Amino acid sequence: MLAVEVEDLSKSFGEIEAVRNIGFEIREGEIFGLIGPNGAGKTTTLRIIATLLKPDFGSVKVFGYDVQRDGEKIREIISYLPEDAGAYRNLTGREYLEFIARFFAKRGKFHEMVKRGVEIAKLGDRITDKISTYSKGMMRRLLVARTLMVNPKLAILDEPTSGLDVVNAIEVRNIIKDSTMAGTTILLSSHNMLEVEFLCDRIALMNNGRIVEAGKPEELKSKYNAKNIEEVFVEVVKCSEI
Repeated sequence: MLAVEVEDLSKSFGEIEAVRNIGFEIREGEIFGLIGPNGAGKTTTLRIIATLLKPDFGSVKVFGYDVQRDGEKIREIISYLPEDAGAYRNLTGREYLEFIARFFAKRGKFHEMVKRGVEIAKLGDRITDKISTYSKGMMRRLLVARTLMVNPKLAILDEPTSGLDVVNAIEVRNIIKDSTMAGTTILLSSHNMLEVEFLCDRIALMNNGRIVEAGKPEELKSKYNAKNIEEVFVEVVKCSEI
């Protein structure tokens, strides 16, 4: 089954065409990367799939549900982590996870969900400290835990390791990789090409609101005779602007 189907999607803000007639598919159980330079249209696309923005034209389906007609049903099966997400700083990490679990846990599953969140966050004894005392890396791990502990069918992650040091970034990447074993499909956006190459089964590269290349990382490296996805990224963006 396809997790996401995007066809002829367009979205403008005034005279700015943020997304222009794009299309792609995400298979159930894979990690799919949407990459590109700043202003390429990635976040707009993610927000449409998450039902936070309405498209101007085109069709978007999430596990068969249409984002315009079935928004409520889609929000029941997805989880979205924006790049600039925050948490209630006066709560402890555990209290925050408990707060989120009250909205998503089915009958009798509350404690199980919170336990999963604590395990994903890997904050040790700091889980009982106030969020206001957390470093940026600790905060991001907590937010990733909040996103994945609800066992979404689709998790949408916008720059999941933005601003993190190497150790924390590796921790978050491993968390994301492990989540697919629990049956979650991942759609992520990232500027970190090392991260994209490590995590993603397939990628789509956006520039100026369009998808200009797509495929498996290994296939794209071979096509462009590149050592890594970063070289592919530079070459594709350069060619798409000629």
